[in-house]
Amino acid sequence: MRLLWVSNIINLVLDPCLIFGLGPFPRMGVTGAALATFTGRSIGVLYQFYRLLKGTERIHILVRHLRLNVRVMMRLLRVSVTGILQFAIANASWIVLVRIISIFGAAAVAGYTIAIRIVVFFILPSWGLSNAAATLVGQNLGAKRPDRAAQAVWQTGFYNMLFLGAIGIFFFSFATPVVKLFVSDPAVVPIAAIALRTFSCGNIGYAYGMVMLQAFNGAGDTLTPTIVNFFGFWVLELPLAWWLAVTMHWRAEGAFLSIVIAECSIAAAGMVLFRRGRWARQQI
Repeated sequence: MRLLWVSNIINLVLDPCLIFGLGPFPRMGVTGAALATFTGRSIGVLYQFYRLLKGTERIHILVRHLRLNVRVMMRLLRVSVTGILQFAIANASWIVLVRIISIFGAAAVAGYTIAIRIVVFFILPSWGLSNAAATLVGQNLGAKRPDRAAQAVWQTGFYNMLFLGAIGIFFFSFATPVVKLFVSDPAVVPIAAIALRTFSCGNIGYAYGMVMLQAFNGAGDTLTPTIVNFFGFWVLELPLAWWLAVTMHWRAEGAFLSIVIAECSIAAAGMVLFRRGRWARQQI
């Protein structure tokens, strides 16, 4: 958490300075935002090494600890390859989705981007809960307590559902005022508000979906979330977005709806597969 505070505070301070050229800083526009992010993250990494080498943390790295263990490295590579593919599938689908929405003009892309940014910011606590579930799964499997791991996941999913459900009700009720905090363009505001309301309808699905997929990752079963993501995003979401938006002439609203349907389907698939319990027999 301290690392993220350092990195993001530097980013937040440098953003207006480099974008608008405040004080001694040059006016760089969008390039300044990229440079601010690069600077903040780089300093965050350096601070991370400083804390690790200082010896005040739970993990203290010394030179004598550094050695090559090919067997462990290969096991890490085996687990991480599907993990990398898992997130690549999801992120690539968002890029294609932007391309579909761009058919309907710059206002549609702007509205979609603003709505997604608002959602991503407000669901950050949910990602924290999901990561906690992954940690608890790994810890309890190591302790030979798969029953306790499953209990932790279901409880985390329930708490996440309560949180995101409340956020969804708030966004659905006050979508337009929330959007107007970030943009005033009369062509963008209604599209962003519709997107935010539509996304909010799938919050319960998001809540359980992110917890379930992270639980698989925590158990070392990165293949299952990869397969679920592939079918959810590429087999279901993208064709459905095109069909609803272009073929059915629902325009950008059809693409927004496809996201909700896909995310809820991913959540349902994750819950069914998690209940089967194959993750509990995973060996790393």
